[in-house]
Amino acid sequence: MSTRLLSAAVPHVATDLTHHRAVHGRLPDLGRGDADALIRTVADAGLRGRGGAGFPTARKLEAVAGARRPVVVVNGTEGEPASGKDRLLLATQPHLVLDGAVTAARAVGAREVVLVAPRTAHAALGRALDERGARDEPEVRLVVAAEGYVAGEETAVLAHVEGRPARPRVAPPRPAERGLFRRPTLVQNVETLAHLALIARHGADGFRSAGTPERPGTTLVSVSGAVARRGVFEVPVGVPVDQVLGLAGGPAEPVRALLVGGYFGAWIDGAARPALTDRDLRPLGAAVGAGVVLALGASSCPVAAVARLGSWMAGQSAGQCGSCVNGLAAIAGVLERLADGRGTPADLGLLTRWTAMVDGRGACAHPTGTVRMITSATRLFAAELEDHAHHGRCATCATAARASSVGVGRGAVAA
Repeated sequence: MSTRLLSAAVPHVATDLTHHRAVHGRLPDLGRGDADALIRTVADAGLRGRGGAGFPTARKLEAVAGARRPVVVVNGTEGEPASGKDRLLLATQPHLVLDGAVTAARAVGAREVVLVAPRTAHAALGRALDERGARDEPEVRLVVAAEGYVAGEETAVLAHVEGRPARPRVAPPRPAERGLFRRPTLVQNVETLAHLALIARHGADGFRSAGTPERPGTTLVSVSGAVARRGVFEVPVGVPVDQVLGLAGGPAEPVRALLVGGYFGAWIDGAARPALTDRDLRPLGAAVGAGVVLALGASSCPVAAVARLGSWMAGQSAGQCGSCVNGLAAIAGVLERLADGRGTPADLGLLTRWTAMVDGRGACAHPTGTVRMITSATRLFAAELEDHAHHGRCATCATAARASSVGVGRGAVAA
């Protein structure tokens, strides 16, 4: 397949309908009788969700197809701070996203699409909808996304659209059974739908011409931290991390560690260079997740970096359970003490005990995801944590403090 997600991209400009069609061609017509064939094509393509969970897209389509009064919700909330892929697609490829939304709606028989996106994306999306005109397409309604990390979880998105607080829930029924205003609902990530639009045009073989047999296709990866230039890059699934860093101009300094998968991801050693597939990352305790690679440079203290992330994530609690409200706050407090040089060796034991107590016990995935990231840090940065616990702030912290006071230091991690 010669065209991919960013084939029509013009830096910092939203692609208009004429240019979009010149690159991608028109979206094929899809009659009612063609819906089953499209879903089979998506299954053959092996497309999985690009929002983080990696659930097979065809199975989500099948779960809603044929239901009474289904609705499609496009999730462009992107609460993951280290990710910029969905915002990039919404800002520069609005027609590809809309094509995917229309394709999904036709596949499941929906006449209504709700597109949830940050306010900054609404101007480009509004212009794109005006260009498309009142054609025989599902009605598309734009909704400003809620802010916050947990606001991007699909049930939180539905709650927000209904006018309730954007809090996730884990109890049945699933959105496919009873979602937006109790209607069967297909919730799909922006990138996933953009891929769907290309599969509708080029078929399963076109999608499978990149990636691996187990995880075909391309994916968008957000790269930041201690690299020459941060950005979002489209790569075949399964490329080595080295290649991804190379697209970002390479490391700006020696890399101590990589945070892979986002704030719900895991830290891996900076010397490790796995392929970006769950099969290669799983032995390292990581996963592709939201498609994030964040490089921690040698000029940054990993204890201080993890403390910043832990504090930020604790502040993102949905406030629904003690594991999140009290547990994450307590864990963040230990990390802050260790980073500031006020910690003791006893704090290391508290960190181990409290992360184990919180893991798997939340009302949603937030506490478990957060402690997954923190636990990976306690393994990888054990020596640095011991040093902080016994000797206070390290030399790297002191150097970073001096550098930040004069505006220097590109390898830091900021939430």
